[in-house]
Amino acid sequence: MVEAFSWSAGTCGASARVKSPAIPRILAQRIAALLLVSSPVFALSAQKPLPASAMTAQEAEPASVVPANALYIPHRVAKGKSFTDFEAMLQQLSRADAVFLGEQHDDRGTHALQLAVLEGLARRDVKVVLSLEMFERDVQPALDAYLAGTMPESAFLADSRPWPNYGPDYRPLVELAKARGWPVIASNVPRNMASMVSRGGLAALDTLSAERLPWVAAERDCDADSRYAKKFGRTMADMGGHGDAAMPADMIGRFYEAQCIKDETMAESVARALEAHPDAVVVHVAGGFHVEEGLGTVERVKQRVADKSRARRVSQLPVVVFVPTADMDAVRASEKRHLGDWVVYPIR
Repeated sequence: MVEAFSWSAGTCGASARVKSPAIPRILAQRIAALLLVSSPVFALSAQKPLPASAMTAQEAEPASVVPANALYIPHRVAKGKSFTDFEAMLQQLSRADAVFLGEQHDDRGTHALQLAVLEGLARRDVKVVLSLEMFERDVQPALDAYLAGTMPESAFLADSRPWPNYGPDYRPLVELAKARGWPVIASNVPRNMASMVSRGGLAALDTLSAERLPWVAAERDCDADSRYAKKFGRTMADMGGHGDAAMPADMIGRFYEAQCIKDETMAESVARALEAHPDAVVVHVAGGFHVEEGLGTVERVKQRVADKSRARRVSQLPVVVFVPTADMDAVRASEKRHLGDWVVYPIR
């Protein structure tokens, strides 16, 4: 079954840069694309909502929740070994405590369907707290001021370090939240702090000032023998193939710790949102690797909400992973069912 929605988030392709003389340039680019240790760099095609770079220089147009040049986005939804439909997925997500949407950052169909998830929850009168990897904790005051209408969008964007593809891809999510009065959580650790860890390991966080310390998770369990760490290591090793020099083990370890700090901080942000908003579904949007197989951010949220003395009982934390595909007919529901509770295949 193929469902379609008339939303689109624009076309973009991704690349990223990180400087390291110890490894080949191509491998460094691949690592940075995965970790986002440094700022992601995207090539964009602009839509009517102005891209972030333009909106910082001039006042943005009145917010439009749905992009003006919306496109038809066919997709399939898999649950387990079978296909289901988007509305059936939404009905179950509406009863969740928190929902994790795992994305490829540069896929327009994925962003369109993420907006459709939020819109579907809104149609069901579900209160939502939107949590975003794409904003970092230290910019929460600017985000709150913009949502409250006390800061113009141009000032908000100037103060919040939005990703370069914010305008076409993430702005519609924020604008829907703003229109509905939903809180939006800047959930991630500041990227310069993650970079500190990638260079100096977890010990680098011991140098943080009292002012900056709240921007990273208080609990930081980065066990190098965990299933997630081993998956991360295999991914790094795979990137070192095809003629590239192998990455040193100590470098992989530091990069894992930087990844772990992101997951711990996002998980703490989600857990706090669950506690502060007992009547809402927390929807967390992040790169797929952070949430696939219920690992990364998801397992760390589960650790934080396992305490039975907490005010809110949390049990339903479904994962939705978006896997762009160029050939809808080739999709097999059973092949990637391990990635999440639902796997959504937008046409690329």
